[in-house]
Amino acid sequence: MIYRTLGKTGKKIGIIGLGCEHLDHKPYAQVKETVDAALENGVNIFDVFMPKEEVRRNIAKALGARRKDVFIQGHIGSTVLNHQNNISRDMKEVKKYFEDLLRIFDGYIDLGMMFFIDTEIDYKNVFETEFADYVQKLKSAGSIGNIGFSSHNLATAMKAIQTGLPDMMMFSINPAFDMLPSEEYVFDHFEKKFGTTLFRGLDPKRAALYQLCEQKQIGITVMKTLGAGRLISPEYTPFEKPLTVAQCIHYALSRPAVSSVMLGCQTASEVENAMQYFQMTSEEKDYSSIISSVRNDFTGNCVYCSHCEPCPSEIDIAAVNKYLAIADLTPDDIPSTIRAHYQSLVHKGNECISCGSCEARCPFGVPIMKNMMKAEKCLG
Repeated sequence: MIYRTLGKTGKKIGIIGLGCEHLDHKPYAQVKETVDAALENGVNIFDVFMPKEEVRRNIAKALGARRKDVFIQGHIGSTVLNHQNNISRDMKEVKKYFEDLLRIFDGYIDLGMMFFIDTEIDYKNVFETEFADYVQKLKSAGSIGNIGFSSHNLATAMKAIQTGLPDMMMFSINPAFDMLPSEEYVFDHFEKKFGTTLFRGLDPKRAALYQLCEQKQIGITVMKTLGAGRLISPEYTPFEKPLTVAQCIHYALSRPAVSSVMLGCQTASEVENAMQYFQMTSEEKDYSSIISSVRNDFTGNCVYCSHCEPCPSEIDIAAVNKYLAIADLTPDDIPSTIRAHYQSLVHKGNECISCGSCEARCPFGVPIMKNMMKAEKCLG
């Protein structure tokens, strides 16, 4: 397992986490074998948004004394209505279900997530009511370690981050969603084939969201990495051919501020299959040729695919381009953390020998040599 720091939380989490949704309604033996396999492979972050008591208790029981070794991402506002999972802002219901979650997981939730903030109404009912006060009291009381939120909506996520309340967020990231225009809502296209005529290349506003998160040290955990399986399906993929699981994982992990992808494994074998990511070559993880098969406006924009490497000077070109893009957001006030990240690189932009091998391999015409010099000037 490889571990990354989850933004300003300071928590070191595995780049592959376990999204536990599909353990709901499964027998305890299956939950235990899945949890055991995850722990044996170094997984240390579990998303438990599900509000029903049985699955929560099964996961806690499977963890046992190992609870102290993992981070639980638990959701505030995830409730049950008429035996179905539901979203609630009614404080009596919110407290009932979250305090049940606290009891089950030893009185502490590492990442307290304000659940499903997708619309303007969601935003107002969370940030302009006692809901936000309750969340802050949970943190002050030591019941949660950090405040986060989950969202699938670009505009609402941006607005939530700007409040200064969250330390991190869970967001839906995959190549198809990132190519939808910012005015489109991902769930409008989720239950049907993605319409490729919508795609206009990587949406600059979504790219700006990830850069903003990096700038403000808002760590991201990722949901919908595989687009509910559609991106790896020959029938539903919007691309020339399906992406592999590894390519989807690698794409999400290449976005700024992303610390972990929360994969919805429901068996030990699915966990083991996901862990094959760590044995794969860079060529096997490369997604650039597939996402460039649809109508796009990628020209000149780095998508952090690392197709340009290896560099003879051993520069991590994608990382340099990533930090440069974030610096360009506020060129007169570059965050010290971005400078520090750049300066911690073993090989920096000033080591570029202008051989041009990177630009010859780049599928998107990025002016890499120019960017290396610019990065050194801005960040060196």
